Amino acid sequence: MSKLLLLAAVALVVGVLAFAGWKKREQPVPLPTQVNAMKANQDRLYADVEFLTELRPARNYRNLTSLNKAADYIKAEFDKLDCRVQEQPFRADGQQYRNIIASFGPAEAERIIVGAHYDVCGDQPGADDNASAVAGLLETARLLHAQKPQLTRRIDFVAYSLEEPPFFGTDDMGSAVHAKSLHHQNVAVRAMICYEMIGYFSDEPGSQRFPNEQLAKLFPNTGNFITVVGKEGQEAIVSQVQQLMQAHADIDVQRINLPSAVGLAGLSDHRNYWRYGYQALMINDTSFLRNANYHQPTDTIDTLDFRRMAEVVNGVLGAVLGL
Repeated sequence: MSKLLLLAAVALVVGVLAFAGWKKREQPVPLPTQVNAMKANQDRLYADVEFLTELRPARNYRNLTSLNKAADYIKAEFDKLDCRVQEQPFRADGQQYRNIIASFGPAEAERIIVGAHYDVCGDQPGADDNASAVAGLLETARLLHAQKPQLTRRIDFVAYSLEEPPFFGTDDMGSAVHAKSLHHQNVAVRAMICYEMIGYFSDEPGSQRFPNEQLAKLFPNTGNFITVVGKEGQEAIVSQVQQLMQAHADIDVQRINLPSAVGLAGLSDHRNYWRYGYQALMINDTSFLRNANYHQPTDTIDTLDFRRMAEVVNGVLGAVLGL
């Protein structure tokens, strides 16, 4: 998740957040029992984060060797599953980068996209941003493989390169390349769910920070929840995903719709799907509003809560199958 536009984003949205589509949670929507048949494995999540955070030099856009090791690891994990795996190479600033895609379900059906970026900002391990999300992506795919549900839609798991600066907000983002390719192929997309920072939680009162008092009135002040974030106009899909997640996750699931695509709602890969009219949202632990290690060398594996991470994955799997 990029810091670009952060100050501008806060300035744009904090004055209107109280009117941004926030609603109390409805009763959870139950799903078939098969969704709860298996749960996310904390040990596997840890192993994924450990591999990514131990890559040296850091997996940023300058270090192609490390980025390729990360991509190879993700592809190898997908290759273990009963799915179709492909690479989507693209060029940016004279170098070649890769998205890795794993597909389940009918090849020509309407799609659900689940994505996460595997690069980092600068020279830091990036445990929460964004190894936690890549681990969540891989584990969701593993659980789908293990459960073998009868899918009527195609589910694509996409690991992106180049979400971070200097490419954030440009057409060179891996997710921008992927979204554009879907549009050019006239692919129908039911929804896009972006995993972005899902591993940092705290039970300390006051651990959840806010840019102003209006926002503070909307959320709990203890940073032990996960949030479904969308833009204004996406209230229905955000509410549906939040309810479906809450029905299958032993963690508080909040939601919010922000009034503009140019703001806090658009600080990750899902933003690139909006331009083509796709419904896209973010699953996020509130990032820099909670985690002081954001984009710092202290964003290490020992700061993550793998029990709650696993519950986020359980919830997202429930949402994906519910959709």
